[in-house]
Amino acid sequence: MADLLFEIGAEEIPAGFVPTALRQLEVDLAKALDEARLAHGEVKAVGTPRRLAVWARAAAAKQTDAKTEAFGPPVAQAFDAEGKPTPAALGFARSQGVEVGALQRAQTPKGERVLVTKVEKGRKAEQVLPALLERLVAGLRFRKAMRSRWDDATFARPVRWMVALLDGRPLKVRFGEVVSGKTTFGHRFLAPRAIALKGTPEDYLAKLRAAHVLADPAERRAALEKELARAAKAAGGKVREDEPLVEQVLYLVEEPTAIAGAFEESNLELPPEVVISEMRNHQRYFAVVDGKGKLTNRFVAVSATKVKDPKVARHGYERVLRARLADARFFFEEDRKRKLHDRIADLGRRTFQAKLGTELQRSDRIGAIAAALARAIGREELVGDVLETARLAKVDLNTGMVGEFPELQGIMGAHYARIEGIKVEIADAIEDHYRPIGAAEEMPRNDLGALVGLADRLHSLVGIIGVGEKATGAADPFGLRRATIGILRILLDRGYHLSLATAVEQALDQLSGVKLAADRGVVAEQVLDFVRGRLKALWGERHAPDLVEAVLAAGFDDVVDAERRLEALAEIKARPDFAPLAVAFKRVANIQEKAGGGAAGPVSAELLRDDAERRLLAELERVEQEVGARRASRDYAAVLRSVATLEPAVARFFDDVLVMAEDPALRANRLGLLRRVGALFADIADFRKIQAELPQVTQAAG
Repeated sequence: MADLLFEIGAEEIPAGFVPTALRQLEVDLAKALDEARLAHGEVKAVGTPRRLAVWARAAAAKQTDAKTEAFGPPVAQAFDAEGKPTPAALGFARSQGVEVGALQRAQTPKGERVLVTKVEKGRKAEQVLPALLERLVAGLRFRKAMRSRWDDATFARPVRWMVALLDGRPLKVRFGEVVSGKTTFGHRFLAPRAIALKGTPEDYLAKLRAAHVLADPAERRAALEKELARAAKAAGGKVREDEPLVEQVLYLVEEPTAIAGAFEESNLELPPEVVISEMRNHQRYFAVVDGKGKLTNRFVAVSATKVKDPKVARHGYERVLRARLADARFFFEEDRKRKLHDRIADLGRRTFQAKLGTELQRSDRIGAIAAALARAIGREELVGDVLETARLAKVDLNTGMVGEFPELQGIMGAHYARIEGIKVEIADAIEDHYRPIGAAEEMPRNDLGALVGLADRLHSLVGIIGVGEKATGAADPFGLRRATIGILRILLDRGYHLSLATAVEQALDQLSGVKLAADRGVVAEQVLDFVRGRLKALWGERHAPDLVEAVLAAGFDDVVDAERRLEALAEIKARPDFAPLAVAFKRVANIQEKAGGGAAGPVSAELLRDDAERRLLAELERVEQEVGARRASRDYAAVLRSVATLEPAVARFFDDVLVMAEDPALRANRLGLLRRVGALFADIADFRKIQAELPQVTQAAG
């Protein structure tokens, strides 16, 4: 057993590319070794902006032998009565590359057949690994890749060197014009000379560490966080929590060095979001806050190189930020010279989408949709504020500040609204209608923001799909998936019992002047199908796929209601007696489907012939009374617990009663009984979608 070490050295790879590439290296190398029949231990990838490395501990020196079996024709066809091979046997042997005498016989479920057994002897690892590693590096995928002018090899950035070692012995791996060796390189400026490696992970990490490269992201993160804390403490505060920025900077440097700086205190008069955005998004600086979490006029920058004179570096960082903040102050002061209401007309000169018109038309449509939603949840008194919020929600898109900092849309509109003395709830809603943003947890603070946010996303989803644009597997230029997830998260967070179908129709009502790519009914169906897909993915993160499918099949028009049904179903599935219940309900649903709705009739007690069907009717009437109030209060867990008590009566009914009796009256009566049973759970979940089987019972021979 020996360690396998593979490193790809390159020009600085974009920070966002590195974590994904490292995960792919780990997965792909482990899979490739397994497929190559090379046993191995831990597979781990580490990396920095200039290198992607992966190792496999305790890699086998040789492949295991591979035994394969190929079955041919039945023995009766392969040999005649005298035991001589027939053309079928000869042809099979020829196709397998063996003599007919090598054919064996084996019993199979399909009878006795001829068989060829082959054994492929394992090769030495050093014979297998070069091609395997070449496929590994060529298989790495990046959002954008560069092609060398000398060959067709593509990579995130030009590859400069490679290391491939097995037990310290070099393997010859080629990628483009680069051939692997046994030397790596340290920090570009502090230790640029070649470093000979022994091939073990410990040697690799230690020698790079000595060369000012912390190759292991976990070690580098610990060093980064320590540096940030040290510099912030020296600046009199602590670093504002910002995990995305930490993750980004982590893959921008090989050895982090933090330097604290300051900016003019007068800039704290700007909205905090503006100052923070300038620092983090443009300069990758970390904001510093005081003990109460309030922004200070200090920051921490991270250098990729230890500097001889920190004062010089600090001066450079401060000078760049000073200019950026001066620009921000200029835009802020210029924006305040015009009221938000005076900017509404400007939206008419800004295109939202070529086929859907201007931002002004968009705002008007959002207002109408949001007003309809407010009425649907019984909040008629909010309609005026909803319309006002919708009018102002997109106005800051025409401000200088948002033009410079697009990530502040909504935030700046809210700030300007507060400065102008606009109603606080409306100002909050201007900002909140963009929430949630991505996977962030922040949700709208009030109904105004939630309703306008729903309307905005509904307009985009229905409008974009309506004009014929769609999200594909890899591309979603209009953010339809993000918009749909936002709709679902808002509905669930606020607990709105809204009809999705009605909301889609209300959005379509506002597109009366837009030329749709398909009939209105088709567009509505496409939108709801798209929502269904996102809902399935969202629920699939927490629940079994078959339960999700069962609930979706029963309907998802009211998303909040559907989620309650899903949680209730998950609860009852955890019961040990769930399998027989599910099997019984599946059978009820299947018989109903096969019989057709018109075959069932009202249940007549006079037509009940067997004790089993009389018992089922009695139990059914009891349960129907129990679940009435529970269903009205949407307590689906209690409904299902009550319905579950029907299982013994249903099981006995199927054992003792012939549902599809020849007598039409009896058949209709029994189908009517099953229809009433099915009605108890059909609108909660389609049990036919649930994977549940009764355990097989083996009877002893007697």
